[in-house]
Amino acid sequence: MLNKVYLLIVLCSFGLSAQTNYFQSDVNAIESKVIEWRRDFHQHPELGNQEFRTAEIIAKHLESLGLEVQRNVAATGVVGLLKGAKPGPVIALRADMDGLPVTERVNLPFKSNVKVEYADQTTGVMHACGHDSHMAILMGAAEVLAKHKNELAGTVKFIFQPAEEGVFGEGKAFGADLMVQEGVLENPKVDVAFGLHINSQTPAGHIKYKSGATMAAVDQFYITVKGKQTHGAYPWSGIDPILVSSQIIIGLNTIISRNVNLIENPAVVSVGAINAGNRHNIIPEEAKFLGTIRTFDLEQRALVHRRIKEIAENIAKSAGAVAEVTIENGYPVTYNNPALTDKMLPSLRTAAGENNVLEVNAVMGAEDFSYFAREVPGLFFFLGAMEHGKSAAEVAPHHTPDFYIDESGFKVGVQAFCNLVLDYMKMK
Repeated sequence: MLNKVYLLIVLCSFGLSAQTNYFQSDVNAIESKVIEWRRDFHQHPELGNQEFRTAEIIAKHLESLGLEVQRNVAATGVVGLLKGAKPGPVIALRADMDGLPVTERVNLPFKSNVKVEYADQTTGVMHACGHDSHMAILMGAAEVLAKHKNELAGTVKFIFQPAEEGVFGEGKAFGADLMVQEGVLENPKVDVAFGLHINSQTPAGHIKYKSGATMAAVDQFYITVKGKQTHGAYPWSGIDPILVSSQIIIGLNTIISRNVNLIENPAVVSVGAINAGNRHNIIPEEAKFLGTIRTFDLEQRALVHRRIKEIAENIAKSAGAVAEVTIENGYPVTYNNPALTDKMLPSLRTAAGENNVLEVNAVMGAEDFSYFAREVPGLFFFLGAMEHGKSAAEVAPHHTPDFYIDESGFKVGVQAFCNLVLDYMKMK
């Protein structure tokens, strides 16, 4: 009897420790290619829905691996389908493709010198959010998994998505939203979706995650205040839309401090731009300003929207002006399915190291991976790329000209994707 109990303990212990980094030698071997792809993408960034060169490189790579490839999905997106030798679940792995209208200041051998006309201005284009690394990591995972397709019990759908940062001047669906509308999660039907985002303020190779609501819903508001134009020397002869706008902006800041229950969830209302007038001695007829809203649940979202309209319209009315408010819904909350997150944490810990995976608070940034995770259970995590020896306060944040990432943690991202795929397939 004791021997049987001992045997049972040994078998259980073996099962608990049998978690492994799948195809680790292949992951290590492909690291240099992943870095090379990333540097090429970094040097040749393209804005949303203009990722023509980028998409062709990705599509040719996936085709070279023997995958079924779809081009021009949701404008410039690419989807590759890898069918394993055995039946099983369909797993989506996603990377975004677009750069940003940011002029790079980092002096790299592969620095971007691309210039474009954007919003009536000449600007540089830069992978200032790390999408170049996302694509390279997913290309690496595709190559490793394709090499071992006979060991896969299921299907992997590699989704390379355009326009995560948005498309300027187009009032229609784009990016993940459009991909979902075009059926990217169907034929075959996706069971779960995994995605990652590089983070310049997390140590290279470390992983951060959060179960449940992970990244905020993002909405945009546009307010036009209409007053009465007059000479700047005689303000009593008109209605000053600049003054009214300033009062509205102060009022909007009370929404977070006085209306939102911050014990339950944080929220943000920020004004990002204000434009009015063209001369020092003319009070103009109207002023316009715009901003962003970040929330974490539907009731909170509705409350903030309602209060923005009430505050703007009533403050303007009290001054004899009129405020026209437009609120556009953006990305929904990025939500990590709690059950899926719990199941897959061992896969992430094995890839990065037990002590290098940390649960963190929700962040106010937004991500259109949320559209995938709204349709199927999803897990979205953050991969560290902070330069060794630096602190988060010392390094440049995302979306800035000085954004820089350490490439040494890329293979952890490739390994994490491989682990997630194999472990999930073994669970089914």
